[in-house]
Amino acid sequence: MQNEINNTLTALKQGKTILYPTDTVWGIGCDATNFKAIEKVFKLKQRDESKALICLVSDFKMLEQYVENVPEVAYDILKYANKPTTIIYDKPIRVSENLVAADNTLAIRVVREGFANKLIRKLRKPLVSTSANVSGEHTPKSYKEISDHILKGVDYVVNLQNVKSTNKPSAIIKISNDGMVKVIRE
Repeated sequence: MQNEINNTLTALKQGKTILYPTDTVWGIGCDATNFKAIEKVFKLKQRDESKALICLVSDFKMLEQYVENVPEVAYDILKYANKPTTIIYDKPIRVSENLVAADNTLAIRVVREGFANKLIRKLRKPLVSTSANVSGEHTPKSYKEISDHILKGVDYVVNLQNVKSTNKPSAIIKISNDGMVKVIRE
């Protein structure tokens, strides 16, 4: 696994897109601070740039570096969540502007273990994460279900096809700085 982390790190630092196992499903990703790499992800997914992407961080400390003000309730939700949970925060900072939604929010998930966590810790920056499919198509439940379009479209494919994941997208919750909490996807 260490060899794959090093290879993937090299690709990310060169502004490349990757196909990698996350804590939920296989994802297309890149450095969340790299404007051109994020453009490539939107193009590959054939996704309208008005539809935001998710960002992954390794821990609460990193989360606090990329959100102006993390509401206290977010820590409680993440602490007690029994599955991977993505939270949409107000006022993200230090990420590429094409990653931020029109309403100045960003969906971020703290990944606590596995390949993605180790990779983010080494990169020391958040990773873009979006399911490994063209927008509107079904989310692949395993590496074997990923289309040739996606496999050939990314710059680097992580060679860990047998890594187990939950095979389910994360829950998504929106927390506004005014304290309002809304469940987007369970």
